[in-house]
Amino acid sequence: MLPFTGNPLDRLSEKRPDAAFIAGKLPGARMLPLWRLQVLTTGEKLLDAAAIPQAVGDGLAAPDATRVFLGLDGEVALFALDVSHAENAPAALKAHGEFRELRPAAPFLRRKDLAILSQAKALIDWHGRHGFCACCGTPTEIADAGWRRHCPRCGADHFPRTDPAVIMLAVHGDECLLARNAKWEKFYSTIAGFVEPGESIEEAVRRESFEEVGLKVGKVAYFASQPWPFPASLMIGCYAECDSKALKLDSTEIAEAEWFTRERALDLIDGRIEGWRGPMSVAIAYHLIKGWAKR
Repeated sequence: MLPFTGNPLDRLSEKRPDAAFIAGKLPGARMLPLWRLQVLTTGEKLLDAAAIPQAVGDGLAAPDATRVFLGLDGEVALFALDVSHAENAPAALKAHGEFRELRPAAPFLRRKDLAILSQAKALIDWHGRHGFCACCGTPTEIADAGWRRHCPRCGADHFPRTDPAVIMLAVHGDECLLARNAKWEKFYSTIAGFVEPGESIEEAVRRESFEEVGLKVGKVAYFASQPWPFPASLMIGCYAECDSKALKLDSTEIAEAEWFTRERALDLIDGRIEGWRGPMSVAIAYHLIKGWAKR
């Protein structure tokens, strides 16, 4: 099971429009506070998500603070709560944990917590970006326990978005292609790109492979998918079988690209090539490479 997947919550999506049901779940609920998109965690080397009592959250949050019902963890309701307006939030919640950026904290979080926190972060981030109606510009109102924003002027409804992206390991025989983005220093990974409107997953894999590195792809095989809340993508992992190894790099995107043997690919992701880095173990790119290299 990939990191960021395996969310254990019962989301009870059919109950979100029921305001009375949601209100009835607040007493005894636990809040996952986010402060400027940082998550509250406890521990040092091994981290746990820190959930605060509902009363503590209400005491810290503004009256109009964004609160999203995430689901039930057993019998306990979990909510994501945005406390970004409170300058003193880190100090006020110090007894409960420390706020950390999710991406660097991810390798040290329990799998269950990581999946839940990715849900919480993506939703709070979406609310922060979509406070106004895309149709008429009017400030929107939170509805359905945080899973919808409604425009009181034109009646438009807006829902949390997820952006699908393909991430693929290009392979030819017993070698795979790893590339360095122009923004990266000595960091090699798989190629990736967003799925465009009117495009299938397979078509996106073939288009991105050709655009970025000039490779023509034949067979496309699905590997797995992974939520990636930076800010709200769904990474669709694939293997792309290439017709040849001839490369033509898009220099605005790709600075370098090299063909790796299975052994050398493992050396890269396990940190055995001095001065070079591969994808971190919480990223689907790491598992694409490892899965292929150990076949």
